[in-house]
Amino acid sequence: MTGEGSRRWRLEMLAVGLLWALMPPLPAFAQCDGRGNFDSVYAEAWGIDKRNTRYQPRSSLNSTNAERLALKWVYGLAGETPRFYPLVTEDTIVIGDSGRGLVALDRETGCERWLYPHDGEIASAILHSKVGNRDLLIFNDRTAGVFAVDAGTGTVVWTAKVSQEPVPWYSGSPVVVGNLVYVPVSSMEVALAVNPLYGCCVTSGGLAAFDLATGAALWYLPTIEQPAEQTGRHFLLVEKHGPSGASVWAAPAYDAERGRLYFGTGQNFSHPTTDTSDALFAVSAQSGEIAWVRQFTANDAYTAACNIAALNHPNCPDPMGPDVDFGAPVVLTRTRSGRPLLLAGQKSADVHAVDPDTGERVWTRKLGRGGIIGGVHWGLAVNERQGLVFVPVSDKALVGFPAPGKPAPGLYALDVETGAVRWSHRRESRCSDRECVFGLSAAAVAANDIVVSGSMDGYLMVHEATSGALLWEHDAWREYSAVNGVRTRGGAFDAHGAMLADDLLMVTAGYQYVGQQRGGNAFLLFQLQPSQATKSEPPDGEAAATAPSRAGRPRSEEPAWSEGVPLSDGTVGRAVGAHD
Repeated sequence: MTGEGSRRWRLEMLAVGLLWALMPPLPAFAQCDGRGNFDSVYAEAWGIDKRNTRYQPRSSLNSTNAERLALKWVYGLAGETPRFYPLVTEDTIVIGDSGRGLVALDRETGCERWLYPHDGEIASAILHSKVGNRDLLIFNDRTAGVFAVDAGTGTVVWTAKVSQEPVPWYSGSPVVVGNLVYVPVSSMEVALAVNPLYGCCVTSGGLAAFDLATGAALWYLPTIEQPAEQTGRHFLLVEKHGPSGASVWAAPAYDAERGRLYFGTGQNFSHPTTDTSDALFAVSAQSGEIAWVRQFTANDAYTAACNIAALNHPNCPDPMGPDVDFGAPVVLTRTRSGRPLLLAGQKSADVHAVDPDTGERVWTRKLGRGGIIGGVHWGLAVNERQGLVFVPVSDKALVGFPAPGKPAPGLYALDVETGAVRWSHRRESRCSDRECVFGLSAAAVAANDIVVSGSMDGYLMVHEATSGALLWEHDAWREYSAVNGVRTRGGAFDAHGAMLADDLLMVTAGYQYVGQQRGGNAFLLFQLQPSQATKSEPPDGEAAATAPSRAGRPRSEEPAWSEGVPLSDGTVGRAVGAHD
């Protein structure tokens, strides 16, 4: 090479080096490998435990360190209504990225370990179980059924569907007990009824049991035993049918002592109504035989057709009910005196405690007006040591749908023994737009002396468990820089809510499903920072992620009150705002 050629070559290499240095880093997943370790997982079911308490015993987050939470990394999802609940191990987080598939992320960096391609909607918690030496990952596709995937190879081991229902929805998370997988079943007819030419309705909700090793169907319990019959016509040719509905929307709670499963049901879709809608069931975990059923709201009939054409739709039941089903999982717990109780939150904004042996009501506490997207949506959390149940209340009204009464959205802490309100946290919405309406629809999660919840107007909050004091919050309505290079923004907190594990807090931000909420595609992971460390600025100037209390929020968004809250029995509970 001549001297001129050598000089030109060196200049070219220098230019290439400078361009390489100025290029953004490759997405982290491009450098990530390994299947991950599944020897230890941080939840055995959607409810953390199989009783659905949503209490994480393996968390170091508490009231003394919550202000040290800082955003560690963000992963950009494919859609803006994420509906999965992650599986966490010692080194891996498995998520359901609807439209792409099941994704295993490195816990430290957020890089992709592997991807199991799946183009459907992963709509449940992702569960881990073992069959022999094989690690299985189990989840629901909302329309395609239940899937078991080999965690080592990413290959499908089995899939299963309910054959007894023509249009089932698999909206609730399964639970694995021994060699059985229990799957709650709802129905697409609640939505198909919006078509006035659809002959509503013939299906029932139910609970199905499958073999863990093979996916073979073992039994199916419908919530309505009576077959639907023709009850009339509209438009001369379209037949009406009933009874129907009573969907099972959520994961059952397992009672090892009694060998039972407990679950709640939704409203009927058509008349005649049944005594199994808006009800709690106790059934044998071995056979599905019913031990008892207790109904809480009779004659509740509703479909999505009722929201159309000024409530005059031919597939809207007449008379129409308030749609106040049990959409959240039932919780099996004990009081501090040792009494076993079932706790169930209803969309009527009632929380009920019943005797698990008989189904007899012990107490009921009404916390708001409730309604179609009001009341309790996705789930309670219980701190048994403190004797508290934490209740997120939405109380959002759907446009054009009647919602009588005064809304009372917020987070409530009730005494498990008596149902008395110990504290509540409420505030004004961040703005007047529909997507800004404050309310808590996402499930809560608890650990140590804290409870975590997320609001529909985009705030993730950590409260002290016994007083309700707001310890930390994060505003998710922003753009994020994602480790996988996807354009990412946060939105409403809804659905399954946050997960806790060790010093981590993780949650999806964005849920565009109902009520004109703000969609988003951010999977956020926060970590406790060492107390002696100097806090550095988080990615993209995320100063709010590390700020205690409400630093940086406009004054107009501060809680405006901390007076007593009138309760349904005439007593007064103490309400705690951010600065109490």
